[in-house]
Amino acid sequence: MTSRAVPVATPAKVPLGLVLALGGLSSFGPLSMDLYLPALPQLTTDLRASEASAQLSLSVCMIGLALGQLLVGPLTDRVGRRVPLLVGVALFAVTAGLCAIAPSIEILLLLRLLGGLAGGAGIVIARAMVRDLYDGTAAARVFATLMLVSGTAPVVAPVLGGQLLRVTDWRGVFGALALVGAVLLVAAVTLRETLPRDRRRPDGLVAMTRVLREVVHDRRFLVPALVQGIGMCGMFTYIAMGSFVIQGVYGFGAVEYSLVFAANAVGIVLAGRISALLVTRVGPRRLLAVGVAVALAAAVAMLVGVLVSASVWALLPSLWVLVSCTGVIMPNATALALADQGRTAGTASAVIGLLQFAVGAIVPPLASLRGVSPVVMAGTILATATVTALVQFGLRVPASMAATPPHRSVPPACDGVGAGGVTPGDGPSC
Repeated sequence: MTSRAVPVATPAKVPLGLVLALGGLSSFGPLSMDLYLPALPQLTTDLRASEASAQLSLSVCMIGLALGQLLVGPLTDRVGRRVPLLVGVALFAVTAGLCAIAPSIEILLLLRLLGGLAGGAGIVIARAMVRDLYDGTAAARVFATLMLVSGTAPVVAPVLGGQLLRVTDWRGVFGALALVGAVLLVAAVTLRETLPRDRRRPDGLVAMTRVLREVVHDRRFLVPALVQGIGMCGMFTYIAMGSFVIQGVYGFGAVEYSLVFAANAVGIVLAGRISALLVTRVGPRRLLAVGVAVALAAAVAMLVGVLVSASVWALLPSLWVLVSCTGVIMPNATALALADQGRTAGTASAVIGLLQFAVGAIVPPLASLRGVSPVVMAGTILATATVTALVQFGLRVPASMAATPPHRSVPPACDGVGAGGVTPGDGPSC
């Protein structure tokens, strides 16, 4: 296996196969959770579990996704990206298959945790691979392009889950998830190593811990990472509570709920496309600010709507706007956070994932301890949107990408592969 990175000419010429593979790997989060969302009420009844226990299956998966990224990210800075990726994706497919035969809610929760740990490898390595190949505004554009692929997962997954429930039960849905994992494993096999040996960190555990500490103390990284982590919590709250609110309170069936979920996911794809088109002219910093502000306004409108009306249409339009903002917030926050982390992209990517999934795993279950309702869901989403706005607009960040002309990317000084596809031996000596 060659140690040279995959050559990429320009951000406008990213190979389609690379986009599809990395976009698919970035979809482990929505695939792990969205596919079986329409089956949550059925799963709850079949395993004689409570609503809180069923929601916990989402939470433990998110915890696994967070911890998996934290464990695998720093490891890939040391040993490379490809081997940990293949192991993680294979384990994900196996655990999804075992979920299909889980005899109890306790066994299911354990398997969901293990599946999350495995899926975390795909997410963190996909982000690190983009950072290996691109920098600055180019990275923001590539991340936004990947959103067009990974954004289709929450479109297709709940619809597919709802249709599968016409011919099978929740166990069959997990069987389908195992097949998806097998397809992603094939996609992962097609990827070459993007971190050459001469760019790896030969550090031990103590040194890796020091690097992790340095990363989290860098405000140019931490602020956009917090914005993404807390900002995504609104969507995770909707994922965890949405099936119970829309199906249980408003009376939608599994298929109707999956269509609502798909419509919201289409909004993510559209917003991601708009972000990819505008980022070279506007810059990721301004786009992120706009995304956070619009999400806060939508959260306010959502809470007001459910307080004054019992109609589902008081909820759905503002929910669509809020969820769509994910397509703007996620790629631009990620690009800003990783902009100065060339040699520690795996570690930095791991921290991003930890924040994102840990907050999403903790907040929704705590908010729903006394039951789930439209007001509880909207209030929780507004709280997270408010905190996100306070972080975005209240904490100052040293200039980093702001100094990068938006019409081009700046190759990292000694990071090996820049946006122009320069490999370690091709550019100026470091």
